[in-house]
Amino acid sequence: MVIKNLENKIKLVMIICALFLAGCVVISLSSIWTARSMVVDAQQKIYVLDGNVPILVQRTTMDETLDVEAKSHVEMYHHYFFTLAPDDKYIKYTLDKAMYLVDETGLAQYNTLKEKGFYNNIMGTSAVCSIFCDSINFNKEKMEFTYYGRQRIERRTSILTRELVTSGQLKRVPRTDNNPHGLLIVNWRTLLNKDIEQKTKNSY
Repeated sequence: MVIKNLENKIKLVMIICALFLAGCVVISLSSIWTARSMVVDAQQKIYVLDGNVPILVQRTTMDETLDVEAKSHVEMYHHYFFTLAPDDKYIKYTLDKAMYLVDETGLAQYNTLKEKGFYNNIMGTSAVCSIFCDSINFNKEKMEFTYYGRQRIERRTSILTRELVTSGQLKRVPRTDNNPHGLLIVNWRTLLNKDIEQKTKNSY
């Protein structure tokens, strides 16, 4: 009888120990899962200081912002390539910045314009060139874009407005200080570049 009671107590202790061990495993696993979720969630949040006030911002992946970044990259390239002043150092500066954003097709167009004396003409006539973006169509699946804009060329006696349409593709590259969007324009080509308006400036 004593032996039987002892066996029952041992079984009871074993059951209690097994339940306790199972509970510890469940609690440990749930704690690990909760902690991991909290760490992942914390890593997606960034605090930016606005003066002395921290502002919570949410991190996003490049896939989520690709459309915006692609259009910004294309607009930035055209701004650097087509915004020119009668200053050889400034022209070199803007074109050097543009070449970081495009493949050899951009360099080929630059060399063509240089051979035709386009940049010398800007210097000789004191022309100021600026570009205005009308719209950018971007196909996310094919990574293709079409840029629609107007170029304004102001000389001493006239203001010429040209319609500009270009196209190309984008490919992903590592982000750098000179290429903050991590994109590179490839197969860039001009589809349309024609005069649409010319005004004679008033001379006093």
